[in-house]
Amino acid sequence: MLLQVMFTDLDFLFAFHIKLDVLQNFLFEVFCHYNNIPFHNFRHCFCINAQTDLALRYNDISPLENHHCAVAFSIMAKPECNILQNLSNENYRLIRGGMIRCILATDMVRHNEILSQFRSLQPEFDFTNKEHKEVLMKIMMKVSDISNEARPMSVAEPWLDCLLQEFFNQSDTEKLKGLPVTPFMDREKVSKPSSQTSFIGFVLLPLFSELTKLFPCLQQHLVEPVQQALKHYSDLERAGATGAETLL
Repeated sequence: MLLQVMFTDLDFLFAFHIKLDVLQNFLFEVFCHYNNIPFHNFRHCFCINAQTDLALRYNDISPLENHHCAVAFSIMAKPECNILQNLSNENYRLIRGGMIRCILATDMVRHNEILSQFRSLQPEFDFTNKEHKEVLMKIMMKVSDISNEARPMSVAEPWLDCLLQEFFNQSDTEKLKGLPVTPFMDREKVSKPSSQTSFIGFVLLPLFSELTKLFPCLQQHLVEPVQQALKHYSDLERAGATGAETLL
């Protein structure tokens, strides 16, 4: 499994005293649970507006992200899957706290808040400052979480199609239940090009550009690919608008 390779290549087994069979058990449990866990975007607003069990359980505060944390730690509650079992209590608390902070940071409701925090730390970012590093970890998790458009188009497009279908399904459900319709998920108002030009222009580029100020080497891996993607979808959007005008 690719995830096992990541753990071994980064020497996590040695650093965290993880036995290989425990790691394999953990990864297998994650694999088994993965498709049953709601995605971080899908049904988020729906959960809160519809007052689902998850929204009630977590008091409307990042219900899906809190659920992801809970499932992860419930897996590690099994001794045969607990990849953190050989850590000291202090290190366990540090890692648990970091995991929770980073996972909750992927809630897009908090996007502007976290990006603003990061901006305020530049250009005098201090790698020895605990608070600075915690904000950076949130930013890096966010970048990883929504970096699909930085990948080659042949890889990114199928995942984008899946995501848009989830969005459209959610807005359809919202309409059927008489709930507020999430604007960027409404199939009657959103197209693939329009959704991507907005998302890349207003979310990805500002986030990625801010991170590359601290790590310029990421420019070619993050900013340049999404700039190319933005041009691609902008061209498609203009072509669609021109075609519509021609029909009129």
